[in-house]
Amino acid sequence: MAKVDLTLSNEEFYERYGHKKTAAFYTLGCKVNQYEAEVMAELFKKAGYEVVDFNEKADVYVINTCTVTNRSDMKSRQEIRKAKKENPDAVVVAAGCYVQVSTEEAFSLPEVDIAIGTKNKDKIVELVEEFTRKNEKLSVVNNIMTQKKYEEFGVTAYTERTRAYIKIQDGCNQYCTYCIIPYARGPVRSRDPKKVIDEVKRFADSGYKEIVLTGIHIASYGKDLKNIGLLDIIKMIHEIDGIKRIRLSSIEPTFLTEEFVKEIANLPKMCRHYHVSLQSGCDETLKRMGRRYTTKEYKSVIDRLREYINDVAITTDVMVGFPGETEEEFLKTYKFVEEICFSKMHVFKYSRRKGTRAYNFPNQVANHVKEYRSKKLIELSNRCERKFMESFIGKTLEVLFEQPVKNMEGYVEGLTDNYLSVAVKGDRKLLRNEIFPVKIKEIKDNFLIGEIEGI
Repeated sequence: MAKVDLTLSNEEFYERYGHKKTAAFYTLGCKVNQYEAEVMAELFKKAGYEVVDFNEKADVYVINTCTVTNRSDMKSRQEIRKAKKENPDAVVVAAGCYVQVSTEEAFSLPEVDIAIGTKNKDKIVELVEEFTRKNEKLSVVNNIMTQKKYEEFGVTAYTERTRAYIKIQDGCNQYCTYCIIPYARGPVRSRDPKKVIDEVKRFADSGYKEIVLTGIHIASYGKDLKNIGLLDIIKMIHEIDGIKRIRLSSIEPTFLTEEFVKEIANLPKMCRHYHVSLQSGCDETLKRMGRRYTTKEYKSVIDRLREYINDVAITTDVMVGFPGETEEEFLKTYKFVEEICFSKMHVFKYSRRKGTRAYNFPNQVANHVKEYRSKKLIELSNRCERKFMESFIGKTLEVLFEQPVKNMEGYVEGLTDNYLSVAVKGDRKLLRNEIFPVKIKEIKDNFLIGEIEGI
Protein backbone atom coordinates (compact mmCIF):
# COMPACT_ATOMS: atom_id res chain seq x y z
CA MET A 1 0.00 0.00 0.00
CA ALA A 2 1.09 3.59 -0.65
CA LYS A 3 3.31 5.16 1.99
CA VAL A 4 2.58 8.77 0.98
CA ASP A 5 -0.61 10.75 1.46
CA LEU A 6 -1.65 12.04 -1.96
CA THR A 7 -4.72 13.79 -0.56
CA LEU A 8 -2.44 16.52 0.81
CA SER A 9 -2.23 19.86 -0.99
CA ASN A 10 0.93 20.58 -2.96
CA GLU A 11 2.33 22.77 -0.20
CA GLU A 12 1.56 20.23 2.55
CA PHE A 13 2.96 17.38 0.46
CA TYR A 14 6.21 19.22 -0.26
CA GLU A 15 6.58 20.21 3.38
CA ARG A 16 6.13 16.60 4.54
CA TYR A 17 8.04 14.67 1.85
CA GLY A 18 10.43 17.23 0.37
CA HIS A 19 9.27 16.91 -3.25
CA LYS A 20 6.27 17.63 -5.48
CA LYS A 21 3.73 14.90 -6.17
CA THR A 22 4.82 12.98 -9.26
CA ALA A 23 3.08 10.69 -11.77
CA ALA A 24 4.55 8.55 -14.57
CA PHE A 25 2.87 6.86 -17.54
CA TYR A 26 3.50 3.83 -19.71
CA THR A 27 1.19 3.36 -22.70
CA LEU A 28 0.82 0.22 -24.79
CA GLY A 29 -1.13 -0.21 -28.00
CA CYS A 30 -2.98 2.07 -30.35
CA LYS A 31 -3.29 5.81 -30.99
CA VAL A 32 -6.49 5.88 -28.91
CA ASN A 33 -4.52 4.65 -25.90
CA GLN A 34 -1.86 7.29 -26.53
CA TYR A 35 -4.55 9.96 -26.69
CA GLU A 36 -6.18 8.80 -23.45
CA ALA A 37 -2.80 8.69 -21.70
CA GLU A 38 -2.25 12.33 -22.69
CA VAL A 39 -5.63 13.23 -21.16
CA MET A 40 -4.86 11.40 -17.91
CA ALA A 41 -1.44 13.06 -17.70
CA GLU A 42 -3.11 16.43 -18.14
CA LEU A 43 -5.55 15.64 -15.31
CA PHE A 44 -2.63 14.93 -12.99
CA LYS A 45 -0.89 18.16 -14.02
CA LYS A 46 -4.05 20.16 -13.28
CA ALA A 47 -4.11 18.54 -9.84
CA GLY A 48 -0.57 19.80 -9.19
CA TYR A 49 1.43 16.69 -10.07
CA GLU A 50 4.66 16.78 -12.02
CA VAL A 51 4.63 14.17 -14.81
CA VAL A 52 7.98 12.38 -14.96
CA ASP A 53 9.53 9.68 -17.11
CA PHE A 54 8.32 6.13 -16.43
CA ASN A 55 11.87 5.04 -15.60
CA GLU A 56 12.09 7.60 -12.79
CA LYS A 57 10.88 7.22 -9.23
CA ALA A 58 7.28 8.47 -9.01
CA ASP A 59 4.45 8.57 -6.47
CA VAL A 60 1.92 7.27 -9.02
CA TYR A 61 2.49 4.96 -11.98
CA VAL A 62 -0.23 4.56 -14.60
CA ILE A 63 0.06 1.66 -17.04
CA ASN A 64 -2.42 2.18 -19.86
CA THR A 65 -2.74 -1.42 -21.04
CA CYS A 66 -3.48 -3.16 -24.34
CA THR A 67 -5.03 -6.58 -24.96
CA VAL A 68 -4.95 -6.96 -28.75
CA THR A 69 -2.59 -9.97 -28.46
CA ASN A 70 -1.34 -12.32 -25.73
CA ARG A 71 1.97 -10.50 -25.99
CA SER A 72 0.19 -7.21 -25.18
CA ASP A 73 -1.24 -8.79 -22.02
CA MET A 74 2.19 -10.06 -21.01
CA LYS A 75 3.84 -6.70 -21.67
CA SER A 76 1.14 -4.96 -19.62
CA ARG A 77 1.88 -7.23 -16.64
CA GLN A 78 5.63 -6.72 -17.05
CA GLU A 79 5.32 -2.94 -16.88
CA ILE A 80 3.00 -3.15 -13.86
CA ARG A 81 5.63 -5.21 -12.01
CA LYS A 82 8.42 -2.91 -13.15
CA ALA A 83 6.62 0.14 -11.72
CA LYS A 84 6.21 -1.37 -8.25
CA LYS A 85 9.83 -2.51 -8.32
CA GLU A 86 10.95 1.05 -9.15
CA ASN A 87 9.08 2.41 -6.11
CA PRO A 88 7.39 -0.09 -3.75
CA ASP A 89 5.65 2.82 -1.99
CA ALA A 90 4.01 4.14 -5.16
CA VAL A 91 0.37 3.83 -6.19
CA VAL A 92 0.19 1.60 -9.28
CA VAL A 93 -2.82 2.07 -11.55
CA ALA A 94 -3.59 -0.52 -14.24
CA ALA A 95 -5.99 0.99 -16.78
CA GLY A 96 -7.44 0.19 -20.19
CA CYS A 97 -8.24 -2.75 -22.41
CA TYR A 98 -6.36 -5.59 -20.65
CA VAL A 99 -8.01 -4.60 -17.37
CA GLN A 100 -11.44 -4.37 -19.05
CA VAL A 101 -11.24 -7.85 -20.58
CA SER A 102 -9.27 -9.66 -17.84
CA THR A 103 -10.48 -7.77 -14.77
CA GLU A 104 -9.98 -10.51 -12.16
CA GLU A 105 -6.53 -11.42 -13.46
CA ALA A 106 -5.38 -7.79 -13.50
CA PHE A 107 -6.85 -6.93 -10.10
CA SER A 108 -5.31 -10.02 -8.52
CA LEU A 109 -1.79 -8.88 -9.42
CA PRO A 110 -0.20 -7.93 -6.08
CA GLU A 111 1.41 -4.86 -7.62
CA VAL A 112 -1.93 -3.37 -8.75
CA ASP A 113 -3.52 -0.90 -6.34
CA ILE A 114 -6.21 0.48 -8.65
CA ALA A 115 -7.80 -1.20 -11.68
CA ILE A 116 -9.69 0.99 -14.17
CA GLY A 117 -11.26 -0.36 -17.36
CA THR A 118 -11.87 1.57 -20.57
CA LYS A 119 -14.38 3.82 -18.80
CA ASN A 120 -13.86 6.19 -15.83
CA LYS A 121 -10.33 7.23 -16.79
CA ASP A 122 -11.51 10.81 -16.23
CA LYS A 123 -11.80 10.02 -12.50
CA ILE A 124 -8.23 8.73 -12.15
CA VAL A 125 -6.92 11.49 -9.84
CA GLU A 126 -9.90 11.17 -7.46
CA LEU A 127 -9.46 7.38 -7.41
CA VAL A 128 -5.77 7.72 -6.50
CA GLU A 129 -6.70 10.02 -3.62
CA GLU A 130 -9.49 7.66 -2.52
CA PHE A 131 -7.01 4.78 -2.48
CA THR A 132 -4.52 6.66 -0.30
CA ARG A 133 -7.33 7.73 2.03
CA LYS A 134 -8.85 4.25 2.47
CA ASN A 135 -5.67 2.21 1.95
CA GLU A 136 -7.69 -0.46 0.13
CA LYS A 137 -7.34 -1.80 -3.41
CA LEU A 138 -9.89 -0.35 -5.82
CA SER A 139 -11.49 -1.89 -8.91
CA VAL A 140 -13.52 0.41 -11.14
CA VAL A 141 -14.51 -1.66 -14.16
CA ASN A 142 -18.00 -1.25 -15.64
CA ASN A 143 -19.88 -3.42 -18.13
CA ILE A 144 -18.70 -1.64 -21.26
CA MET A 145 -21.17 -3.54 -23.46
CA THR A 146 -24.05 -1.49 -22.01
CA GLN A 147 -22.31 1.84 -22.64
CA LYS A 148 -24.37 3.87 -25.12
CA LYS A 149 -22.90 7.38 -24.85
CA TYR A 150 -19.43 8.68 -25.70
CA GLU A 151 -17.48 9.52 -22.55
CA GLU A 152 -16.19 13.07 -23.01
CA PHE A 153 -12.48 13.04 -22.33
CA GLY A 154 -10.39 15.65 -24.14
CA VAL A 155 -6.84 16.99 -24.36
CA THR A 156 -5.92 20.67 -24.34
CA ALA A 157 -2.17 20.38 -25.04
CA TYR A 158 0.44 17.87 -26.17
CA THR A 159 3.84 18.37 -24.62
CA GLU A 160 6.09 16.66 -27.17
CA ARG A 161 4.38 16.27 -30.52
CA THR A 162 3.70 18.71 -33.33
CA ARG A 163 0.77 16.58 -34.47
CA ALA A 164 -2.35 16.54 -32.30
CA TYR A 165 -4.43 13.37 -31.98
CA ILE A 166 -8.17 13.92 -31.69
CA LYS A 167 -10.33 11.02 -30.56
CA ILE A 168 -13.69 11.22 -32.31
CA GLN A 169 -15.30 7.89 -31.45
CA ASP A 170 -15.01 4.75 -29.34
CA GLY A 171 -16.17 1.16 -29.69
CA CYS A 172 -16.66 -1.23 -32.60
CA ASN A 173 -19.63 -3.21 -33.92
CA GLN A 174 -17.70 -5.33 -36.45
CA TYR A 175 -16.93 -8.41 -34.28
CA CYS A 176 -14.30 -9.96 -36.53
CA THR A 177 -13.81 -13.54 -35.37
CA TYR A 178 -10.23 -12.99 -34.13
CA CYS A 179 -10.67 -9.63 -32.40
CA ILE A 180 -11.13 -9.00 -28.67
CA ILE A 181 -11.37 -5.21 -29.00
CA PRO A 182 -15.21 -4.91 -29.30
CA TYR A 183 -15.39 -6.66 -25.90
CA ALA A 184 -12.83 -4.25 -24.46
CA ARG A 185 -14.28 -1.08 -25.95
CA GLY A 186 -17.99 -1.83 -26.30
CA PRO A 187 -20.42 -0.62 -29.00
CA VAL A 188 -19.86 2.38 -31.28
CA ARG A 189 -20.20 5.76 -29.57
CA SER A 190 -19.49 8.98 -31.48
CA ARG A 191 -18.24 12.19 -29.96
CA ASP A 192 -20.40 15.31 -30.13
CA PRO A 193 -19.20 17.19 -33.26
CA LYS A 194 -19.19 20.49 -31.36
CA LYS A 195 -16.77 19.00 -28.80
CA VAL A 196 -14.54 17.75 -31.64
CA ILE A 197 -14.48 21.16 -33.31
CA ASP A 198 -13.85 22.97 -30.02
CA GLU A 199 -10.85 20.72 -29.35
CA VAL A 200 -9.46 21.21 -32.86
CA LYS A 201 -9.81 25.00 -32.50
CA ARG A 202 -7.90 24.90 -29.20
CA PHE A 203 -5.07 23.04 -30.93
CA ALA A 204 -5.12 25.47 -33.86
CA ASP A 205 -4.92 28.40 -31.43
CA SER A 206 -1.94 26.68 -29.75
CA GLY A 207 -0.11 26.50 -33.07
CA TYR A 208 -0.63 22.86 -34.03
CA LYS A 209 -0.69 22.38 -37.79
CA GLU A 210 -1.64 18.70 -38.16
CA ILE A 211 -4.66 16.93 -36.71
CA VAL A 212 -4.86 13.13 -36.62
CA LEU A 213 -8.41 11.81 -36.29
CA THR A 214 -8.44 8.61 -34.30
CA GLY A 215 -10.86 6.15 -32.75
CA ILE A 216 -11.42 2.42 -32.44
CA HIS A 217 -13.38 2.33 -35.71
CA ILE A 218 -13.49 5.86 -37.13
CA ALA A 219 -15.44 4.84 -40.24
CA SER A 220 -18.40 4.32 -37.85
CA TYR A 221 -18.34 7.94 -36.71
CA GLY A 222 -21.87 9.34 -36.60
CA LYS A 223 -23.74 6.03 -36.86
CA ASP A 224 -25.24 6.67 -33.41
CA LEU A 225 -25.82 10.39 -34.05
CA LYS A 226 -28.21 12.13 -36.41
CA ASN A 227 -27.32 13.53 -39.83
CA ILE A 228 -23.54 13.40 -39.52
CA GLY A 229 -20.76 11.08 -40.66
CA LEU A 230 -16.99 10.99 -40.96
CA LEU A 231 -16.91 13.05 -44.16
CA ASP A 232 -19.01 15.78 -42.49
CA ILE A 233 -16.68 16.13 -39.50
CA ILE A 234 -13.65 16.17 -41.84
CA LYS A 235 -15.19 19.05 -43.81
CA MET A 236 -15.95 20.96 -40.62
CA ILE A 237 -12.33 20.61 -39.46
CA HIS A 238 -11.11 21.58 -42.93
CA GLU A 239 -12.67 25.04 -42.45
CA ILE A 240 -10.65 25.80 -39.29
CA ASP A 241 -7.92 28.39 -39.80
CA GLY A 242 -4.43 27.36 -38.73
CA ILE A 243 -4.88 23.66 -39.39
CA LYS A 244 -2.79 22.72 -42.41
CA ARG A 245 -3.18 18.93 -42.40
CA ILE A 246 -5.86 16.38 -41.50
CA ARG A 247 -4.76 12.76 -41.23
CA LEU A 248 -6.95 9.70 -40.66
CA SER A 249 -5.97 6.71 -38.56
CA SER A 250 -6.89 3.19 -39.74
CA ILE A 251 -10.00 3.00 -41.91
CA GLU A 252 -12.06 0.11 -43.25
CA PRO A 253 -11.92 -0.48 -47.05
CA THR A 254 -15.70 -0.72 -47.35
CA PHE A 255 -15.98 2.91 -46.28
CA LEU A 256 -13.79 4.21 -49.11
CA THR A 257 -16.53 4.51 -51.72
CA GLU A 258 -15.99 6.40 -54.97
CA GLU A 259 -18.07 9.29 -53.62
CA PHE A 260 -15.99 9.52 -50.42
CA VAL A 261 -12.64 9.29 -52.24
CA LYS A 262 -13.68 11.94 -54.78
CA GLU A 263 -14.70 14.28 -51.97
CA ILE A 264 -11.51 13.89 -49.90
CA ALA A 265 -9.35 14.19 -53.04
CA ASN A 266 -10.70 17.73 -53.39
CA LEU A 267 -9.83 18.75 -49.83
CA PRO A 268 -6.28 20.19 -49.95
CA LYS A 269 -5.68 19.75 -46.21
CA MET A 270 -6.28 15.99 -46.34
CA CYS A 271 -3.05 14.01 -45.98
CA ARG A 272 -2.30 11.70 -48.88
CA HIS A 273 -1.99 8.74 -46.55
CA TYR A 274 -4.58 6.03 -45.88
CA HIS A 275 -4.11 3.07 -43.58
CA VAL A 276 -6.56 0.60 -45.12
CA SER A 277 -6.79 -2.55 -43.03
CA LEU A 278 -6.47 -5.76 -45.10
CA GLN A 279 -5.70 -8.66 -42.68
CA SER A 280 -5.51 -11.27 -45.47
CA GLY A 281 -5.14 -11.37 -49.25
CA CYS A 282 -7.07 -14.64 -49.50
CA ASP A 283 -10.88 -14.69 -49.79
CA GLU A 284 -11.27 -17.97 -47.90
CA THR A 285 -9.28 -16.60 -44.96
CA LEU A 286 -11.14 -13.28 -45.02
CA LYS A 287 -14.44 -15.14 -44.79
CA ARG A 288 -13.31 -17.10 -41.70
CA MET A 289 -12.07 -13.84 -40.18
CA GLY A 290 -15.53 -12.30 -40.57
CA ARG A 291 -14.18 -9.47 -42.74
CA ARG A 292 -16.84 -7.84 -44.90
CA TYR A 293 -15.10 -7.58 -48.27
CA THR A 294 -13.34 -9.71 -50.88
CA THR A 295 -9.86 -9.22 -52.29
CA LYS A 296 -11.43 -7.99 -55.53
CA GLU A 297 -13.39 -5.32 -53.64
CA TYR A 298 -10.32 -4.35 -51.64
CA LYS A 299 -8.20 -4.02 -54.79
CA SER A 300 -10.80 -1.73 -56.37
CA VAL A 301 -10.57 0.55 -53.31
CA ILE A 302 -6.77 0.79 -53.63
CA ASP A 303 -7.05 1.47 -57.36
CA ARG A 304 -9.58 4.19 -56.61
CA LEU A 305 -7.29 5.92 -54.10
CA ARG A 306 -4.37 5.80 -56.53
CA GLU A 307 -6.53 7.11 -59.38
CA TYR A 308 -7.79 10.17 -57.53
CA ILE A 309 -4.83 11.00 -55.25
CA ASN A 310 -1.32 11.47 -56.69
CA ASP A 311 1.57 9.89 -54.76
CA VAL A 312 -0.83 8.53 -52.13
CA ALA A 313 0.74 6.37 -49.40
CA ILE A 314 -1.28 3.27 -48.61
CA THR A 315 -0.33 1.34 -45.50
CA THR A 316 -2.05 -1.73 -44.06
CA ASP A 317 -2.18 -4.54 -41.49
CA VAL A 318 -1.69 -8.16 -42.53
CA MET A 319 -2.16 -11.14 -40.22
CA VAL A 320 -0.41 -14.47 -40.71
CA GLY A 321 -1.26 -17.84 -39.20
CA PHE A 322 -5.01 -17.40 -38.80
CA PRO A 323 -6.63 -20.77 -37.97
CA GLY A 324 -6.90 -22.89 -41.10
CA GLU A 325 -4.48 -20.76 -43.14
CA THR A 326 -2.83 -23.29 -45.45
CA GLU A 327 0.38 -22.72 -47.39
CA GLU A 328 -1.79 -22.17 -50.47
CA GLU A 329 -3.85 -19.51 -48.70
CA PHE A 330 -0.69 -17.79 -47.46
CA LEU A 331 0.73 -17.74 -50.99
CA LYS A 332 -2.48 -16.09 -52.21
CA THR A 333 -1.97 -13.38 -49.57
CA TYR A 334 1.69 -13.01 -50.53
CA LYS A 335 0.90 -12.59 -54.24
CA PHE A 336 -1.94 -10.18 -53.50
CA VAL A 337 0.12 -7.83 -51.33
CA GLU A 338 3.04 -8.12 -53.74
CA GLU A 339 0.74 -6.94 -56.54
CA ILE A 340 -0.54 -3.98 -54.53
CA CYS A 341 2.94 -3.13 -53.12
CA PHE A 342 1.90 -1.11 -50.06
CA SER A 343 4.13 1.74 -48.94
CA LYS A 344 4.32 -0.06 -45.58
CA MET A 345 2.76 -3.16 -44.00
CA HIS A 346 2.30 -3.92 -40.33
CA VAL A 347 2.68 -7.71 -40.27
CA PHE A 348 1.58 -9.58 -37.17
CA LYS A 349 1.03 -13.17 -36.13
CA TYR A 350 -2.44 -14.40 -35.15
CA SER A 351 -2.86 -14.43 -31.39
CA ARG A 352 -5.49 -16.76 -29.94
CA ARG A 353 -7.81 -14.65 -27.77
CA LYS A 354 -10.20 -16.33 -25.35
CA GLY A 355 -13.70 -14.93 -25.80
CA THR A 356 -13.45 -14.60 -29.59
CA ARG A 357 -15.04 -17.02 -32.05
CA ALA A 358 -11.70 -17.93 -33.65
CA TYR A 359 -10.40 -19.19 -30.30
CA ASN A 360 -12.23 -22.49 -30.88
CA PHE A 361 -11.57 -22.74 -34.62
CA PRO A 362 -9.88 -25.98 -35.74
CA ASN A 363 -6.50 -26.18 -37.50
CA GLN A 364 -4.60 -23.71 -35.35
CA VAL A 365 -1.31 -22.86 -37.08
CA ALA A 366 2.01 -23.77 -35.45
CA ASN A 367 4.17 -20.91 -34.13
CA HIS A 368 7.18 -21.76 -36.31
CA VAL A 369 4.94 -21.55 -39.41
CA LYS A 370 3.63 -18.14 -38.29
CA GLU A 371 7.20 -16.99 -37.74
CA TYR A 372 8.26 -18.06 -41.25
CA ARG A 373 5.27 -16.41 -42.92
CA SER A 374 5.72 -13.23 -40.92
CA LYS A 375 9.38 -13.00 -41.94
CA LYS A 376 8.50 -13.45 -45.63
CA LEU A 377 5.91 -10.67 -45.57
CA ILE A 378 8.16 -8.29 -43.62
CA GLU A 379 10.89 -8.77 -46.24
CA LEU A 380 8.35 -7.99 -48.96
CA SER A 381 7.10 -4.95 -47.03
CA ASN A 382 10.65 -3.60 -46.72
CA ARG A 383 11.20 -3.94 -50.48
CA CYS A 384 7.93 -2.16 -51.29
CA GLU A 385 8.64 0.58 -48.75
CA ARG A 386 12.08 1.16 -50.32
CA LYS A 387 10.53 1.31 -53.81
CA PHE A 388 8.00 3.89 -52.64
CA MET A 389 10.73 6.00 -51.02
CA GLU A 390 12.96 5.83 -54.11
CA SER A 391 10.15 7.23 -56.26
CA PHE A 392 10.55 10.60 -54.48
CA ILE A 393 14.29 11.14 -55.04
CA GLY A 394 14.65 14.38 -56.98
CA LYS A 395 11.15 15.58 -56.00
CA THR A 396 10.19 18.36 -53.60
CA LEU A 397 7.97 17.45 -50.64
CA GLU A 398 6.35 19.54 -47.91
CA VAL A 399 7.67 18.43 -44.50
CA LEU A 400 6.31 19.20 -41.02
CA PHE A 401 9.39 19.10 -38.79
CA GLU A 402 9.30 17.64 -35.33
CA GLN A 403 12.47 16.48 -33.55
CA PRO A 404 16.21 15.77 -33.78
CA VAL A 405 17.16 12.51 -35.47
CA LYS A 406 18.63 9.95 -33.11
CA ASN A 407 22.11 8.83 -34.19
CA MET A 408 22.30 11.52 -36.92
CA GLU A 409 23.88 14.56 -35.28
CA GLY A 410 22.76 17.91 -36.64
CA TYR A 411 19.72 16.50 -38.45
CA VAL A 412 16.06 17.24 -37.78
CA GLU A 413 13.25 14.92 -38.88
CA GLY A 414 9.70 15.45 -39.96
CA LEU A 415 6.82 13.88 -41.86
CA THR A 416 5.41 14.52 -45.29
CA ASP A 417 1.66 14.44 -45.72
CA ASN A 418 2.07 11.02 -47.39
CA TYR A 419 3.78 9.61 -44.32
CA LEU A 420 7.43 9.66 -45.36
CA SER A 421 10.11 10.42 -42.78
CA VAL A 422 12.45 13.15 -44.02
CA ALA A 423 15.65 14.42 -42.40
CA VAL A 424 17.57 17.63 -43.12
CA LYS A 425 20.53 19.39 -41.55
CA GLY A 426 19.23 22.24 -39.43
CA ASP A 427 18.33 23.76 -36.09
CA ARG A 428 15.49 21.98 -34.33
CA LYS A 429 14.37 25.18 -32.58
CA LEU A 430 13.97 26.97 -35.91
CA LEU A 431 12.33 24.07 -37.74
CA ARG A 432 10.06 22.46 -35.12
CA ASN A 433 6.36 22.69 -35.97
CA GLU A 434 7.08 24.45 -39.26
CA ILE A 435 6.30 23.17 -42.77
CA PHE A 436 9.03 23.64 -45.38
CA PRO A 437 9.56 22.39 -48.95
CA VAL A 438 12.42 19.87 -49.09
CA LYS A 439 14.22 18.67 -52.21
CA ILE A 440 14.90 14.95 -51.73
CA LYS A 441 18.48 13.84 -52.49
CA GLU A 442 18.94 10.29 -51.17
CA ILE A 443 17.86 7.56 -48.72
CA LYS A 444 19.74 6.87 -45.51
CA ASP A 445 18.71 4.78 -42.47
CA ASN A 446 15.01 4.70 -43.49
CA PHE A 447 14.96 8.48 -43.95
CA LEU A 448 14.65 10.50 -47.09
CA ILE A 449 17.54 12.99 -46.87
CA GLY A 450 17.03 16.38 -48.41
CA GLU A 451 17.67 20.11 -48.39
CA ILE A 452 15.18 22.83 -47.52
CA GLU A 453 14.39 25.03 -50.48
CA GLY A 454 14.17 28.79 -50.27
CA ILE A 455 15.96 29.41 -46.96
